[in-house]
Amino acid sequence: MRFFFEIAYNGSAYHGWQKQKNAISLQEVISQKIQQFFNDPKLEIVGCGRTDAGVHARQFFFHIDLNKLELSTAIFHLNNMLPRDIAILSIHQVGDQCHARFDATSRTYRYYIHTQKNPFLNACSLQVKKDLDLMAMNKACSYFLGEHDFTSFSKLHTDVKTNLCTVTSIGWSRVSDQLVFEISANRFLRNMVRAIVGTMLEVGSQKILPGKLATIIKAKDRNVAGFSVAANGLFLEEVVYPYIQIDASLK
Repeated sequence: MRFFFEIAYNGSAYHGWQKQKNAISLQEVISQKIQQFFNDPKLEIVGCGRTDAGVHARQFFFHIDLNKLELSTAIFHLNNMLPRDIAILSIHQVGDQCHARFDATSRTYRYYIHTQKNPFLNACSLQVKKDLDLMAMNKACSYFLGEHDFTSFSKLHTDVKTNLCTVTSIGWSRVSDQLVFEISANRFLRNMVRAIVGTMLEVGSQKILPGKLATIIKAKDRNVAGFSVAANGLFLEEVVYPYIQIDASLK
C-alpha cells in the first residue's frame, strides 16, 4: 500500500531536501526516523520535489510503500521522534501507482520581505532597506504568466530535460509589515523563485524597467537576470494533487 505523508518544516538547519554527501538533509533525517519507526532499514521515501538549502515548507509531501499503517498512531509517534523543526501534518492512503513528485499538478511558493528592522522576522523573511515600487513589481509579474523557458532564472548545469514551466498565477501583496510574493506553476527549476524575486527587487528599486522582463525571459541567459535572494524568506506553501483534498481551514 502506498501512503502520502504531508509535512511542514523549517529548512534553516538543512542543506535542502535531497540526500547528499557531507551535508545534513531533510530526506536523510526523515528517512532515518521512518526506518527506525517501522523497523525497516530499506524503506525509501520519495519527495514531491527538491527545496534548496535553507528553504522552508508549510506543505510538502513524500510517499512510502507499507504493508499496513495505523494513521493516528504513526503521526503521534513520528512527531515525537522527529526534531522540532519537522512536523507530520497528515497521512493519506493512495493508489499504488500514485507518485508524490510526478502527480503534483501545481506548486505554490511565497517569498517574504520586510523593510523595517524586526528581530522576529529575520529568520524567515528578508530585510530590504529601501522603499520598493510595488506597482512596478506587479506590472513586471505579467510577463511571467503562461508557458516560458525559464533558463534566465535557473541554476546552471542542472539535470532537468526541459526548462519550460507554466506559471498560472503570480503577484506581490502587502500583508501587515511585510511584502509577500506568491507564484504558482506546474513545476519549478532550481533557484527559479529566488532569481525571479531578486530580479523583481531590481524592478522595485527602479534599476530595471518592468517591460525589460520580456527581453530577459527570451534571452535564456542567467547572466541577464537579477541576483538570487537569500533562501530564508522562501516557503513552499502548497502542493496540489488531483486525488488529495486538504481542508485549508485546518492549515
